[in-house]
Amino acid sequence: MDVAISGASGFIGSALSASLRADGHRVLRLTRGGVSSGDAIGWDPDAGRIDAPALEGLDAVVHLAGEGIGEHRWTDEQKRNIRESRVRGTAVLAGAVASRERKPRVFVSGSAIGYYGDRGDEVLTEESAPGDDFLAQVCVAWEAETQPAAEAGVRTVLTRTGIVLDSGGGALARMLLPFKLGIGGRQGSGKQWMSWITRADEVDAIRHAIDHESVRGPVNLVAPNPVTNADFARTLGQVLHRPTVLPTPMLPLKLRFGAELVESLLLGGQRVVPARLVESGFEFTASSLDAALRAIVGS
Repeated sequence: MDVAISGASGFIGSALSASLRADGHRVLRLTRGGVSSGDAIGWDPDAGRIDAPALEGLDAVVHLAGEGIGEHRWTDEQKRNIRESRVRGTAVLAGAVASRERKPRVFVSGSAIGYYGDRGDEVLTEESAPGDDFLAQVCVAWEAETQPAAEAGVRTVLTRTGIVLDSGGGALARMLLPFKLGIGGRQGSGKQWMSWITRADEVDAIRHAIDHESVRGPVNLVAPNPVTNADFARTLGQVLHRPTVLPTPMLPLKLRFGAELVESLLLGGQRVVPARLVESGFEFTASSLDAALRAIVGS
């Protein structure tokens, strides 16, 4: 296959690119500010520009690019950056996909389980309504921009991704040091739900979405067994053979990142299940958190 990927150098995109190339597929990277050459497709989402003819006849377009949500305090400007980086990029790509005479056969556009907002113990499937907080509003606007591709007849998949676990980046990589030092623990009450997936299964799920014609619309990319934050902390401590008695101090994190970010990303949660992924026949390599963490960091 010929697959174009935005965010190809990111945490998920780099692993997806490597997986596709290992199986002999051609990966074309969307690169900002440049012209298309070789395996690079030039685009400038802020200016609304892309080399649309380079998408002609591709097998798939996978859109993963967007401003990180947990790296900086949520000032008004940063919140605009988070929203606009997703909305503009998706609009540019969906429009380019829709405009082609020989359209890509599938458009896989990233989203997140933040779509559902903080819903307590409610079990959430792809049929559940969106939340009303900042991240939920971002996800709703983000997903809406894929409509031109879907209306043009391109099979469009919205991958609502949970917490992606791998020692090489993401949330788990940031947790490892305090847990290895024996000072990791639950966050807040520990009752908030964490819907997770390993990076290996995330990549396989995206590839499953590309390959299977039955997969379309929103798809939750999470393992089938979400856990509470307290259970996550206890399991990680057991895998690392470290105590998890003390809760994580929240005040220093709120002082550094702001209360809104901490409340949303660390103290809120979603209990999400992968209904459509399972229905489509996807098989997880890691469905339990203990097995996942032992495979990733147990050694």
